[in-house]
This record gives sequence, structure tokens and C-alpha cells, in this order.
Amino acid sequence: MLLSSIAIIAGFAILVWGAGRFVAGAAALARNLGVSPMLIGLTIVGFGTSAPEILVSAVASLQGNTGLAIGNALGSNITNIGLILGVTALFAPLRVYSDTLRREYPILLAVSLLSLLLMLNGRLTLLDGIIMLSTLVAVLWFMVHLGRRSQGGDPLEAELEAELPDVMTTGRAAFLFISGLVLLLASSRMLVWGAVNVATAFGISDLVIGLTIVALGTSLPELAASVIAALRNEHDIAIGNIIGSNIYNLLAVLAMPGLLAPGVFAPEALTRDLPIMIGFTLALFVMGYGFRGGNGRINRLEGVLLVVAFAAYQATLFLDNQSIQVSS
Repeated sequence: MLLSSIAIIAGFAILVWGAGRFVAGAAALARNLGVSPMLIGLTIVGFGTSAPEILVSAVASLQGNTGLAIGNALGSNITNIGLILGVTALFAPLRVYSDTLRREYPILLAVSLLSLLLMLNGRLTLLDGIIMLSTLVAVLWFMVHLGRRSQGGDPLEAELEAELPDVMTTGRAAFLFISGLVLLLASSRMLVWGAVNVATAFGISDLVIGLTIVALGTSLPELAASVIAALRNEHDIAIGNIIGSNIYNLLAVLAMPGLLAPGVFAPEALTRDLPIMIGFTLALFVMGYGFRGGNGRINRLEGVLLVVAFAAYQATLFLDNQSIQVSS
């Protein structure tokens, strides 16, 4: 048990560090190739911050722990909105100025509903995984199209340019990219191994472990990025990190079980966790879109409500697991 706990803690630490190197290297490579800051932020950085979830989900699926993979995808989205945006709003109320982000809210909601539709039959198939990845390609194309149309006229672009890593040589950028990827792969295997062992020892399902410990750990890059962006008054980045990460989680992370280990999943994922995730997504849409013609805003009170709702969900998971253990 001690070794498994050490593996989880070390896995999280290396995962966060590796993700930072991976994102910095990928962003620098893209900039050296002439890609604009707006497009780097909308695509490469979004993918990089979701790389921990993608690799953990892939490793878990290959090892037969599809519940952990599905829980990681759904739990990360719930954590991103309920905990990370909630805590970020407590530090600094968030206001959306970017028209690009306003167009991404409906995309995230539509992607959430697509996930519900594909999971209604209680299984994730190879076809479901292909549909998710194909949709991701279409969404990325649309985001690139939006980024090109809004270049120079969207406040998000200036924020993204300020956040890009310092100019570096292509050789150093490639080294950071490759070493970050290696660290992500190694730490993902370490984290999954430790999490599965702990779940087995305590009689907890791998779905619940994915929804809680693993989801929180793999969301640490988004937490750090959003809080720092909010403190720097870069509100669009703080919210954009979450929207982009959640889209990747549903179309790339959730696709892994279907592509690598298709089959049935725990019914609780459909009846409990997916509706809650959609509820959090709707709350973000209502708070952040700005339906009255002004800028969307997430104030401190709404941040408190998000954190309280997240805590209530975590308590529900704990009570459900306790009841299952008693009945068995």
C-alpha cells in the first residue's frame, strides 16, 4: 500500500512537470514554424494541458481498467468546472471578453450531449471512439477557422501571446517536447498502477478512483494555469483553458476506452456522473455566455456555488461507495 501511495504522488508530480515541458516545447516548435499565438493557444496548448488525461486514459484502457479511463474523462470535466473555475472565481471574478470563447460554449455543450448519445446503450464501441476523434478533428478545424478570422481583433490573442514561453531554439524546443512526452508516458503508467492497487485494497471501483483521485490529479495543470491567469487579469485564458480541456476530455480522453478496450461500462457513469457533468456544463454556459448582450461573468458567489456543488458530488460518490460495500 505504501508503495502504491508513493507511486500515485510521484506519478502526479511527474505528470504535472512533464505536461509543462511538453506544452512549452510544442508551443515553441509551433511558433518557430510560424504558427500564430491565437492558433497555438486554441489547439496546441489545449491539447497539451489535456495530455495527462489522454495518456492516463489510454494506459488504463490498455490494462483493462476502462472504468478508471471513463471516470478520468468525466471526473476531469466536473473538476475543471466545479473546483477549478469555482476556486479561480474566488480569487478573481471572471469576465469573458473574447468572441471566440463565446462561440466555444455551445460547442462544449453540443459535445457533452454527443457523449450522452453515444453512451446511452451502456457501452463504448470502436465506432463510438472513431466518431469522437472525427468530431475532435472537425472541432479543431472550426476553432482554427475562428482563430484566423479573429486575428488582431480578439482580446484573447494578446493574452495568449503574453503567456507563450520565451523564444527558444528549435533544438531545445524539440528536446522539451520529447522529454515531456516521455515523462508523461512514464508517470501515466506509474499513476494508473498505484491507483488500481489502492482501489483494489479499499474495495473502491476503478470508476470512482477515476472520478476522484485521478481526475483531480490530472487536472492540476488546468488549476495552476487558470488561477495564475486570473491573478494576471487574463480572464479569457482562465476560462478558455477549461473549455478547451473539457472538449479534449470528451472527444480524445473518452474515446480511448472505445478505441483500445471497447465494451460495457459501469451503469453509474451514465445514470449519475454523465448527467452531473452535463449539469456543470450547463451552469458554465449560463454563467459565462452573457445572454443579456454583455460579457459573460462568473462572480465570487457563483464560484462558491460551483465549489459547494463539487463538494456535494464528491460526498455523493463517497456515500454511494459506502452503500455498495455494505450491501456486498
